[in-house]
Amino acid sequence: MIRSMTAFGSARLDSDAGSISAEIRSVNNRFLDLSLRIPEDLRFAESRLRDLVGRQALRGKVELKLSYAALDREALRPLDPEAVRALAEQLQWARRFIPDLPAPTLAELPREGGLRGGLDAEVWLPLCEQACAQALEEFGAARQREGARLAEAMLAMAGEVDAIVARVETELPALVRQHQERVAQRLREALEAASPEGFAAIGGAELTARIAQEASLFGLRVDVAEELTRLRSHLQELREILSGRHASAARGGSGKRLDFLFQEMNREANTLGSKAAALSVTQAAIDLKLLIEQMREQAQNIE
Repeated sequence: MIRSMTAFGSARLDSDAGSISAEIRSVNNRFLDLSLRIPEDLRFAESRLRDLVGRQALRGKVELKLSYAALDREALRPLDPEAVRALAEQLQWARRFIPDLPAPTLAELPREGGLRGGLDAEVWLPLCEQACAQALEEFGAARQREGARLAEAMLAMAGEVDAIVARVETELPALVRQHQERVAQRLREALEAASPEGFAAIGGAELTARIAQEASLFGLRVDVAEELTRLRSHLQELREILSGRHASAARGGSGKRLDFLFQEMNREANTLGSKAAALSVTQAAIDLKLLIEQMREQAQNIE
């Protein structure tokens, strides 16, 4: 299935301990670049959240944002009495030298060593996972919708490419024949100009055969049948990828495969243009390159 790298998903989860919100958004990128914006109180969930997102997003610049509110006091990790007692003794000792030294507030106490109660991981880790999973579900649906839209647009352009290839295939035999006739005529004219007695005095049947051979060789130089055949093969693979039937879809690498495929198609279009023996083929090559570039730009958003 074709999935876009540009999408957004969000979720809000309410519980007795409080509420938690998750937002996930992504844009296209060559590789997976995952960043998490989560409060320090929820930092214990980072590894698990990275794993959840990484299972669904293989490429793209992805950002996951978490926030929480309406905290229930029972969800706080309890203070360590021994650590608090030790801090009180240190404060009492310090006041021997600084009598007016104020006592720290609860917010100023470090969490390390149990001096300040933080969020209870046993309560909040499942909440983080559920909120992230719900946001990912919406995120995944958005990626599939956008991917389907991109695939539809590229299939329409592939149809235009197919029509151009078919038109050139129809015109090709006559174009090659006309080119051969022009080459043969120029050779005859050159030989006649070189011989005062005319073309008949120079060669006869053997020379006529030689001219036909040279004309055929020139015809091969402008014959683009192989390029058209390869373009058709690439179009078939393109349709398989966009329909999800290609092996790359199972591996989640449709975007990279499409990028390679469009490079190959562009190479064939360039060769078609360089071998063109008629204005119509030159124009066809230009139109093909334009369509291929448009499809390549669309594919930049595909995972």
